[in-house]
Amino acid sequence: MSKKVLQLVSVSILLLFVVQCAKRGTPTGGPKDETPPVLVRADPPNYTTNFDRKEIRIYFDEYIKLKDISKNLIVSPPMDPKAQVSPQGSASRYIDIQITDTLTPNTTYQFNFGESVTDNNEGNEFPFFKYVFSTGDYIDSLNVTGVIRDALLQKPDEYVTVMLYEADSTYSDSIVYKDVPRYITNTLDSTVVFELTNVKEGRYKLVAMKDDANNYTFQPDKDKIAFYDGFIEVPTDSVYVLRLFNEQLKSETGRPKQASAQRIAFPFTGNPDSIDVKLISAKPEGFERLVTLKKGQDSLQYWYKPQVETDSLIFETYGNKQLLDTMYIRKRGLKPDSLQIQSVSSSLILEEPYLFNTTIPVVAVDTSKIKISRKDSTLVEAFQVNLFPEKLQMSLKFETEENESYSIQMLPEALTDFYDSKNDTLNFSASTKAYGDYGEYDLTLQGAADVQHIVQLVTEKGDVKREIIGAPGTTVFQFNRIEPGKYYARVIVDLNENGKYDTGNYLEQKQPEEVLYYPDLLDLRSGWYPKNTFILTQE
Repeated sequence: MSKKVLQLVSVSILLLFVVQCAKRGTPTGGPKDETPPVLVRADPPNYTTNFDRKEIRIYFDEYIKLKDISKNLIVSPPMDPKAQVSPQGSASRYIDIQITDTLTPNTTYQFNFGESVTDNNEGNEFPFFKYVFSTGDYIDSLNVTGVIRDALLQKPDEYVTVMLYEADSTYSDSIVYKDVPRYITNTLDSTVVFELTNVKEGRYKLVAMKDDANNYTFQPDKDKIAFYDGFIEVPTDSVYVLRLFNEQLKSETGRPKQASAQRIAFPFTGNPDSIDVKLISAKPEGFERLVTLKKGQDSLQYWYKPQVETDSLIFETYGNKQLLDTMYIRKRGLKPDSLQIQSVSSSLILEEPYLFNTTIPVVAVDTSKIKISRKDSTLVEAFQVNLFPEKLQMSLKFETEENESYSIQMLPEALTDFYDSKNDTLNFSASTKAYGDYGEYDLTLQGAADVQHIVQLVTEKGDVKREIIGAPGTTVFQFNRIEPGKYYARVIVDLNENGKYDTGNYLEQKQPEEVLYYPDLLDLRSGWYPKNTFILTQE
């Protein structure tokens, strides 16, 4: 074999070895690319004045994508029709903007892309990129900054839209229902602060909305809203705090539906306490009715007796004593309701009443037919029964002891429901824990105004577990026998002293009642008795 052939064989073997090694340990590449896209140029250039074009192109040094463009992109002032922006879904080396709206003279426009611009491969963001131009001789450069809060919840929503309306001769508060604002921005998904930039000097109404429809108009049945009292003057160095709230919807009733032989369901919106239902059909002698609402439901239940011997019923509904509607319903041959009683829980909290839910309002009780016994079979002699027919609930209150088991027996005819039906024999079991199985908590309010305060313990999801209403001047709120868990202490400044949180109303320019959260999460455990002092400061 010649020397040349040997060299060729050696080279071939070497190449084969290299290829095999490459197959066994193919490198995965160098360090991960963490460099965001770089803006190369824009046509027309960013911050162009006397702008008169219909198309804008913004070029980058690599392929980019636009992420969640419908949420991230804010065009201010809004355009109608909206500008067409690409790419959407695919990748491109440039952003293309097609403008079809007639632009307003002497106005600064801004395309704020938020966190949407990313490179195609690794998703590295080119954050908070703005393209700005003016149809006039100069770029407006003033700013308005602030913070978004939720009026009731601890954390505000994401992607809250913040708007400025010009307070000129055409302004009215109803503008938020029908017209788009002059300037807009949003809070994106990771911050509660906002900044409106490139604002012109002037007088404005400052409003924020959780606007899921992205139409920049207020829909009270869907949107949260916040507003600053009065108007703001730009330029300003103030930091504005806006509190988002859901309005109490206007009292209205929907189409009724027969739910059983002698029960009609009326869907409603608004405050149920302000709604009344009246039967205007001819009523038989001894006619009675009862309207109930079970917690968490959105329909009022209209119970009536005796049966009305007609094919249809005519009702009138009222909201705040004003006629809302006249409604007809054709009766069907449905089965009557039957009385059922169910305990809310098998656990009985010391010194707390024992609750029951009922399927029909219970209107009378014979306490001689209710027996409560301990685990040693001795009877509990003293107890109290409270009926809440409008809520379809009842309760038993008696002196309880630690680590005790109780048997509750309701003999036949102990309970009478709205239809004069009686119960069969009912048996329930409940047990208590030791005092040491619970926690206790004291919250002292410092700097509180001399008004009524409501202090609540709420879960991380916002569910109210315990509540104390303190008269004006009350500073110490003591919670006893609390189930171990994680809670936040929430303070409602109850200015009208009605014992509940009252929301705001935009047209009335009424702010919601102030709600404050103690900043630290309370991790309450068995046998713990923490105490906190909450220094109240108004925003």
